[in-house]
Amino acid sequence: MEKPFLDDKFQISWSDLKPEYIVSDITEAIENAQKRIDSLSKTDFPEEGLTFENTLIALESAYEFLSGPWGLVSHLDSVSNSDELREAYNTMLPKVSEFYSKVPLNDGLWNRIKAYSETQDAKSILGTRLRFLEETLSDFRNSGADLPEDDKKRLMDIESKLAQKTQKYSENVLDSTNKWELIVENEQDLEGLPELSKSAALESAKSKGFGSSEDPKWRFTLQAPSYFPVLEHVHSDSIRKKVWEATSSIGASGDYDNTDLVWEILDLRQIKAEILGRKNFADQVLQRRMAKDGATALSFVEDLHLRTKPFFDSETKELEKYKAEMEGGDLCSLKPWEIAYWSEKKRKAEYDFDDEELRPYFSIENVISGMFSIVTKIFGIKINEPDEKPEVWHEDVKFYEIHDESTGAHLGSFYADWFPRESKRSGAWMNYLKTGEPLSDGSRSPHLGLMCGNMTPPVGDGSALLKHDEVETVFHEFGHLLHHLLGEVEIKSLNGVNVAWDFVELPSQIMENFCWDRQSLDLFAIHHETGEPIPEELYNKMTAARNYRSATAMMRQLSLGKLDLELHINEAMNAKEAKNLDDLTEDLLSEYTIPTTVRPSTMARRFGHLFASPTGYAAAYYSYKWAEVLDADAFTRFTKEGVMNPDTGRDLRDKILSKGNSDDPKNLFHDFMGRDPDPEALMIRSGLVD
Repeated sequence: MEKPFLDDKFQISWSDLKPEYIVSDITEAIENAQKRIDSLSKTDFPEEGLTFENTLIALESAYEFLSGPWGLVSHLDSVSNSDELREAYNTMLPKVSEFYSKVPLNDGLWNRIKAYSETQDAKSILGTRLRFLEETLSDFRNSGADLPEDDKKRLMDIESKLAQKTQKYSENVLDSTNKWELIVENEQDLEGLPELSKSAALESAKSKGFGSSEDPKWRFTLQAPSYFPVLEHVHSDSIRKKVWEATSSIGASGDYDNTDLVWEILDLRQIKAEILGRKNFADQVLQRRMAKDGATALSFVEDLHLRTKPFFDSETKELEKYKAEMEGGDLCSLKPWEIAYWSEKKRKAEYDFDDEELRPYFSIENVISGMFSIVTKIFGIKINEPDEKPEVWHEDVKFYEIHDESTGAHLGSFYADWFPRESKRSGAWMNYLKTGEPLSDGSRSPHLGLMCGNMTPPVGDGSALLKHDEVETVFHEFGHLLHHLLGEVEIKSLNGVNVAWDFVELPSQIMENFCWDRQSLDLFAIHHETGEPIPEELYNKMTAARNYRSATAMMRQLSLGKLDLELHINEAMNAKEAKNLDDLTEDLLSEYTIPTTVRPSTMARRFGHLFASPTGYAAAYYSYKWAEVLDADAFTRFTKEGVMNPDTGRDLRDKILSKGNSDDPKNLFHDFMGRDPDPEALMIRSGLVD
């Protein structure tokens, strides 16, 4: 196919999207988009006058000439990274960044938008159209549209540098993750490791040419499904230490050291904020989010910290005491590679519960099927795999269609890619490839999205058996995906997940609740061999242990939010001095982290949420907890009205999922709940109340 990245058909021909086409296709995409921008930027406005369609909708359409093709390149960089793709991506990244940074700094375009905003047409629009006008005006002003020409040039240079440095940071994390492996030759060193994890390590070793059936060896990597069971279960202190040290070394040494990049990125973001008239980057990015500024976000984190701290300290002392009792030694701080291990042993002792017992009930096939059954019932939709599977980017990828149950309308389709690969970045995420829009006949064109993860892969010909927290991740990403696929906003750029980032996690996190209720669990928690549901005794143990060390889990998230905000509010102002990142992290988080005998290295060098893109979750990692307050409160409607109540589900679909950014998120939440959020709901759900 010629120009495969420019092909706009709904079914994507992934095999045609080869790296050698990226430079030519994206160059043409930029040229096509720029032609539309240039046309809109002319000083002689159209004779028929400025309208919503020939100004704002035309601008949205201009962006799409580049956003679609570049979205495909970015996606492949995440799931099918290669030397050839990386070279092409990095060649075009500065040019793409320059295009996007130039648009809001275009005087002619900005004058046209301002001129339109003063017309009678603009003053008469309401609802979503008014929201789009207001958001566009804010986007331009917050991006520097009113700046002097010299500052505009500085801003474009900063945006280009940020794009390149954050991409390099991301590559360093991926490369250092893939570089490390541990080959274990003595099976006794793996005592305590669950059989499923051991079998996966054995298969991994064979796939790389290590060992044989007669001389077995076990291979471990820095993919979470590989290394985390080691930290939780292996009795050998030395093996756990090796694995922990390796996880701490990601992005932290040699050619992959991100230390300087962290400070360079912080410095560039601070300069950008100052050019735009803000005191710091947090104030710059949060002005359009629910928190509004860095001080409010930091206050939110610190308030939750104060409320959680007594419970956290108690959990820490209890764990230290438990270890001392078990080993017959003195009470003392733990080593960092001991925390997960002794936490798991204590949970087994306290609740007679091992979450490995749940794996047989969570085959990924049953999880996906049951999850679809849940949303079918509560949201009034149907999901199926088409008879003819379209092309996908890897053989493991699944493809699904989603239809409205009552009308049969094709709402959208999506890809699901769940297992780790060396060419795929770590973590889990959702993204969208196409956004549908209203058609002249009253229908809508369908949306297209995807969700990815790095879950426990299948061993041999067996099913992939997930841990319960992996199941929560699947539900989480599907919540994001539903936000996109169920969108009914007439303006495409206001659809789905294009909302304030401290609101975007509400749909995803509310879905996690269905992983705990018995009624919803029974739709997917089915033994992969016997077909039996989770026994009542095991379910009771699972729910009893739900809030085991919940303060520690809460504090970990708060520590990441605290580090993020402190870096972007206070430390970025002196980024050129480049303090020792490990010392700084220890100082900032001494009241947020478990005291250990060995100091962990800072998370900042491998914190992709913050540093793997020009903005991302930078100064906004608190959003997970902010949205968790919203989801804990919002789910109380389901607990009161019925977890599988279709009326409540339809209300969530109609008032939040379908609305995207068509209204202020505070209004959307109030419309669903009939009131403002109750922050106490999260503390109650977490068991952190006296």
